[in-house]
Amino acid sequence: MMNRRRPPFTPLLFALCLSLTSAALATEPDGKQPPRPNVLLILVDDLGYSDLGCYGSEIETPNLDALADNGLRFSQFYNTAKCHSSRVSLLTGQYCIAAGDTSLSQAVTSAEVLAADGYFTAMSGKWHLDKQPTDFGFQRYFGHLSGACNYFRGDDTFRLNGEPWSVPEQDFYTTVADVDYAMQFLNEAQQTTTPWFLYLAFNAPHAPLQALPEDYAKYKGRYDEGWDKIRERRVQRQHELGLLPKTSEPSERPAHIPAWDTLSEKRQTFENKRMTALAGMIDRVDQEVGRLIEHLEETGELDNTLIWFVSDNGACPYDRISQKIEAEPTRGDVSWSDSTGWAWARNSPFRLYKQNQTEGGISTPAIVHWPAGLKTQAGSIQRSPAHLIDILPTIADAAGSTIPTEFADRDLRPVSGQSLLPIFQGETIEREQPIHLLFSSDRGLRDGDWKIVSFRKEPWELYNIATDRIEQHNLAHQHRDRLTRMARKWNEMAKEVLHTQTFDPKYGIPSDEPVSMTATHPEWTDFSVDPMNNVRGSMGVRGSMGRKKNPKSISNTPPKARGSIRARKNTQLQRRESELHLTFTGEDPGIAIDHLPADLPPGPYRLAFDLLSEAEGNGEVFYTTTLDQSLPKGQRIPIEIESDGQWHSHTIALGEAPQIYRLRLDVSEGKGLAQIRGLKLLSSQNEPVIRWPIAKIKVLK
Repeated sequence: MMNRRRPPFTPLLFALCLSLTSAALATEPDGKQPPRPNVLLILVDDLGYSDLGCYGSEIETPNLDALADNGLRFSQFYNTAKCHSSRVSLLTGQYCIAAGDTSLSQAVTSAEVLAADGYFTAMSGKWHLDKQPTDFGFQRYFGHLSGACNYFRGDDTFRLNGEPWSVPEQDFYTTVADVDYAMQFLNEAQQTTTPWFLYLAFNAPHAPLQALPEDYAKYKGRYDEGWDKIRERRVQRQHELGLLPKTSEPSERPAHIPAWDTLSEKRQTFENKRMTALAGMIDRVDQEVGRLIEHLEETGELDNTLIWFVSDNGACPYDRISQKIEAEPTRGDVSWSDSTGWAWARNSPFRLYKQNQTEGGISTPAIVHWPAGLKTQAGSIQRSPAHLIDILPTIADAAGSTIPTEFADRDLRPVSGQSLLPIFQGETIEREQPIHLLFSSDRGLRDGDWKIVSFRKEPWELYNIATDRIEQHNLAHQHRDRLTRMARKWNEMAKEVLHTQTFDPKYGIPSDEPVSMTATHPEWTDFSVDPMNNVRGSMGVRGSMGRKKNPKSISNTPPKARGSIRARKNTQLQRRESELHLTFTGEDPGIAIDHLPADLPPGPYRLAFDLLSEAEGNGEVFYTTTLDQSLPKGQRIPIEIESDGQWHSHTIALGEAPQIYRLRLDVSEGKGLAQIRGLKLLSSQNEPVIRWPIAKIKVLK
């Protein structure tokens, strides 16, 4: 049974221990080389810029605050704005697409680099990439391979050292279990004489919003006043902490977020409870980090452990299905989605969210703690821009390890990150190239003090981050030459560094006002209606509330309709002989199979097809592994598409699931034409188990 209530280490005692440690280290003879550091890399999921106490939050995070007070905080640390792509960059030092995306086929991981140099390597938590961590250099692994799971019930992707692991029926909570196994792995490492590398990847505070009862109870009543007041106080605290210039003002509330006092009582009640759950989940992460730090103190390994704490993206605005909203989210059968309103407050003072390349999506807390290695003043704030791609080069530099240029069965591409070790030593660095920003149709480039950004294929906007960190004053009109040069550089890096498509934004003159003030998205919360159980909380794909799930829909589906293809939004679908001809008329088009036959042979499966594309952007596959999941929930796999009017073959591994229920295939992000032939689902024996088209699709003569 897991101990869920062990108290965290005391930050005051922690600070005293560090002072004594630093004094002891200072007395070592000059010239003596310290031992190679241990490395603890902590990643959280969907954490907003202001969600920690040391970044302005009212949430109690004393253990992480203590790490910051005795270490180093970054004020401009960037990620990719998305879960899986940030994990790729974190582990490989490359941009996601350049690394081979989730396959990591053109990169090596930090675990592989350090293991080759004698380190004991272990991981605990969320993987969200292909295969398993034990296939990429981690000698020990506990956690789930999926992108998200029920905190109390887990899912069927849990593994322990490469083998399936059954989640206990009671006394289980994922955040706690992650640290239980992390400490078990450290105990193993401490039986050796080698340094260790531990990657701890929490799923929290990613949805579903589920908190331990004691953590939820702690924050009841704290969010009665709503997001306007909470955001105002967080920004004030950020000014006091020195994270923001005192002259800066937070971005205004955008049109898609209503004032708190205009919400209905039912909406306020549910939103209040959602933030209460989020606060409890973040508090629990802090408690578990404290438990791990206490363990390092007891074993005498804290001073020479290089600790990183980072997030994969900003707060999530996507409001999908919530169940049992009248209950409290403190058990496994209560499952809530995210709130766009609270995401706006949690990303204070910035604008927009996860998946967007504005500061709200890509800038998150980053703390470094390493008493034996940091030469900066305790509690200092580093204002140089840095990125997740810099972590592997920094770790390798600190460990004295070399990142290989060749590796068995992989065609490696160069690392794009650079070591931040000079910053740890109190020096400055000059970035060798701009920071490239890309996820799906959101794009950006940070070059020195300047940044260009595009929201969902809108025209480029231009900001001087040195004077306008919050991106409120679009200078695209005033500095057209600079914008053109930076857009050209974005395309150059996309082609030569990421090996992906270039980008020509929509025609038209951009407004001086940031697009975020009037932007909309089909999955942001619809505040014009009261929340309901089992109904999409967002506007849905056609601008109206999503339809309520019908639990009888699957059983009532005629057998002949199982496995049939439907066209998704902005998609016209026609059959010509054995080919599917697709016409895309807008954003986010594709096809879906809502009900796969139940009598398919067991997986894992692969999806294979040939594609000829003349449409915009890359693609992705979604599939669900449980009967109660609806698309696009479940697993997601990005696809790199060549839109050159030529046929290209694709084969995509659909994880390790023995059964899948729904399938969605997007081969474009926007307008254009495409043809698909040979679409089939392959079994674990590489045999076709279902071929498409099999449905009653209009045949053109």
